[in-house]
Amino acid sequence: MTNQDVVMPDIAAAAAMPGSSGRARLFACRGAAAVSASSMRGGGAAYQLVGAKAAAAKAAHVPIRPCASWVVEAMRASSPTRSPADAAVDGEYDAWTQRKHPSALGSFEQIAAAASGKRVVVFLDYDGTLSPIIADPDMAFMSDEMRAAVRDVAEHFPAAIVTGRRVDKVQSFVGLSELYYAGSHGMDIKGPSSNEEEDTKILLQPAREFLPVINEAYKALVEKTKSTPGARVENNKFCLSVHFRCVDEKRWNPLADQVKAVLRDYPELKLTQGRKVLEIRPSIMWDKGKAVEFLLKSLGFDDRGDVLPVYIGDDRTDEDAFKVLRKRGQGLGILVSKCPKETDASYSLQDPAEVKEFLVRLVQWKRRRCCHR
Repeated sequence: MTNQDVVMPDIAAAAAMPGSSGRARLFACRGAAAVSASSMRGGGAAYQLVGAKAAAAKAAHVPIRPCASWVVEAMRASSPTRSPADAAVDGEYDAWTQRKHPSALGSFEQIAAAASGKRVVVFLDYDGTLSPIIADPDMAFMSDEMRAAVRDVAEHFPAAIVTGRRVDKVQSFVGLSELYYAGSHGMDIKGPSSNEEEDTKILLQPAREFLPVINEAYKALVEKTKSTPGARVENNKFCLSVHFRCVDEKRWNPLADQVKAVLRDYPELKLTQGRKVLEIRPSIMWDKGKAVEFLLKSLGFDDRGDVLPVYIGDDRTDEDAFKVLRKRGQGLGILVSKCPKETDASYSLQDPAEVKEFLVRLVQWKRRRCCHR
């Protein structure tokens, strides 16, 4: 399988290819702080410096030491204060979509041509992709129209929800038993059931041994962060989320200190970032990209050249899946964003409304092909 199987925009395809460094990237609108940090491993994390400082350290063979402010810098980078309207005024978003990441709707005919004769497999993030990002994560419901679109997708293609949420929570939000679900950033994977009452079959739980320490850390984080107004700790079973969407930015630094103070007692856990959320996960080599690989293999599509995986997501954690598709030399990633961001996705959509429109068009395309056979 060659890189020619990767579905890339015709415009500046080379510019959209991932770099060779393999570093994790944090999103930001232009003008916001940009930070690249390696994953925390145990208690002695090695954090990446960026820009000239990192280059100088490397040239001088000086070890890169942990940066005390990296968490807050990452919080700002993954939560840009600049509005999408600001980016639109000076043409940044237009330039980003024209040169690197065209609209998946505007490029639908190109995507359909690449999918012709192949088995399409659809992977969908939940928050910010199927539902809007809102202040209260417990109220992030998807619309009936979106649910109908996802149901139609599952009727015509193998489909999975890949999310940081715990599986039972996202299953209750989506309400469709015919999907695969990969919760906790892919650390809790379950298969479809024949009806909504039947329990879904557990396919994989690679972090099961971490459950006791995760539950212990959850209690410690709730206690430690209760003094920060707006902070909320969510237990996603195999990972934890510290939401700071409702926290005043002046309190981000103290909140980051609180989280780091707790994690010093739990070297088995690592800290990463998402959209206005700090993620605490087991220190294992597993993410949404690994979940995609596992599901493709489970479905019998691992080594087939006639398969086109399509992954749609909006968060930094979805970059792991985008990278996997590029590394496989097969498939396409679609980033959901109204701001220009550094990404390994090939195409873009602005918001859940455009995601719904894309899914509807994908199903319509499939139905037309079936009718013409």
